[in-house]
Amino acid sequence: MTTPDNTSDVPDPSDTPAEHTGVAAQDWARASADPQYRAAVVDLLGALAYGELAAFERLAEDAKLAPTLADKAELAKMASAEFHHYEKLRDRLTEIGAEPTQAMEPFVAALDGFHRQTAPSDWLEGLVKAYVGDSIASDFYREVAARLDADTRGLVLAVLDDTGHASFAVEKVRAAIDADPRVGGRLALWARRLMGEALSQSQRVVADRDALSTMLVGGVADGFDLAEVGKMFSRITEAHTKRMAALGLAA
Repeated sequence: MTTPDNTSDVPDPSDTPAEHTGVAAQDWARASADPQYRAAVVDLLGALAYGELAAFERLAEDAKLAPTLADKAELAKMASAEFHHYEKLRDRLTEIGAEPTQAMEPFVAALDGFHRQTAPSDWLEGLVKAYVGDSIASDFYREVAARLDADTRGLVLAVLDDTGHASFAVEKVRAAIDADPRVGGRLALWARRLMGEALSQSQRVVADRDALSTMLVGGVADGFDLAEVGKMFSRITEAHTKRMAALGLAA
């Protein structure tokens, strides 16, 4: 879940603290007085926590497909970073009085379903999934983070830090395409499928949780209105196109 595109120049809404107003300008102690906002944050942290746990598990599995010991070690290091992100989220949930397992449980089916439907068939597909698929989720959470209280926003952005998978994936995928240009067509189709599945999965997760959906479309904190939701997904799509270009693939 933590492979943001460092090559993208798409504006990050979380990078403009001077413009934070309302709940986004408050700390957790003040913002959490609103029970609906607190419920939305527990949902958000629960979704992120399970996402990080699933990413750890998936990277550990992908390491088995690695063609060299060096590649295997690199993925193991990234898996370890994902688990440390999970621990931060788990500890924060406990700190604010939420039970981590209960907070994660509503998102297990959707995230597990996504990973079942997008199981890579080889090493290269696994790299593309980590770089493209997980980055779409990271973009989504970064958009949401701009509307969160300062304490929660800081945590969310910290666990979305790049684990090193971005540059690693770009290097390996581009080298594979250079060696055999036919690989590019197959991986481009795979990346398009990932884009569709990731957006659908994000929408399903939000639709199933009232507090989260209210935060996004307005009514809690400085939520998005419907027009802003459309702009958000346009920005996510634009960032996806830039990532595809970085990989040497057609969007």
